[in-house]
Amino acid sequence: MLTKVSRFATNTFLFWMLLAAIIGFVFPAQLATVSQFVPYLLGIVMLGMGLTIDPKDFKIIFQAPRAVIIGVILQYTIMPITAFAIAKIFNLPPEIAIGVILVGCCPGGTSSNVMSYLANANVALSVAITSVSTLLAPIITPALIFLFANQWLEVSFGSMLWSVVQVVLIPIIIGFVLQKLFKNLATTTATALPIVSVVAISLILASVVGGSKSQILQTGLLIFGVVILHNIIGYALGYTFAKLFKLDRADKKAVSIEVGMQNSGLAVSLATVHFNPLAAVPGAVFSLIHNISGPILARYWSKK
Repeated sequence: MLTKVSRFATNTFLFWMLLAAIIGFVFPAQLATVSQFVPYLLGIVMLGMGLTIDPKDFKIIFQAPRAVIIGVILQYTIMPITAFAIAKIFNLPPEIAIGVILVGCCPGGTSSNVMSYLANANVALSVAITSVSTLLAPIITPALIFLFANQWLEVSFGSMLWSVVQVVLIPIIIGFVLQKLFKNLATTTATALPIVSVVAISLILASVVGGSKSQILQTGLLIFGVVILHNIIGYALGYTFAKLFKLDRADKKAVSIEVGMQNSGLAVSLATVHFNPLAAVPGAVFSLIHNISGPILARYWSKK
């Protein structure tokens, strides 16, 4: 039953995201109070990632290191540079520019692994890129944010690093340790993780929408436009550069999906803790958009 409910939660993820956004709009005052718990909610999702990490997932790093290295480098170059270019070209307001750049500087999202599976891509490569980019995030993400965002608002590298360590690295390590100490419990918990993740991410989205309702109404069209553009460019350039590096077709699809789908929950968490609430909106919108574009792209590739 738990497996069936988890599968249902995963298959209907987009519905819950849309419902969360609507609830955030209808009950903004009530949902805005949830924003203080966003880092903890993201920590729960990362704890789940730690519970499901298998050392075997890293075998591909030694079997095909070139593809993993290419994927991680593209992840941390294409999206932040594209975000910075979009912010400059469209002359975005500081808070929105920061939000877009935050999304671009984050590691790949775990939903990219599911999309790679649906797209008949190299799932092992996708998992490896997600895992490596996430483990590197405590150093690379704050460094990139400091590099690209400091001209709009003051950015503290140290406090940003500590935030990423708290909401990403520590929960992953705890999850991995629990997995090794209590294997049966970890297996049962892992089955329920899709449900927990859907609830946590939906609450994050609802809280951001509730806390920024007025700003979204004023700048919603602009935010949706730049987020969609950012997402599509990520897919396109990820595939193009993977092709230039002569990766095979399954690897190209995996890299494209990894580059295009970000851990937008981390972007929302960092924006909530360190910046104006409006800076969290691009991350929330990106979370919605890539869960629409990802399945569409995966379905197209699976048919081909």
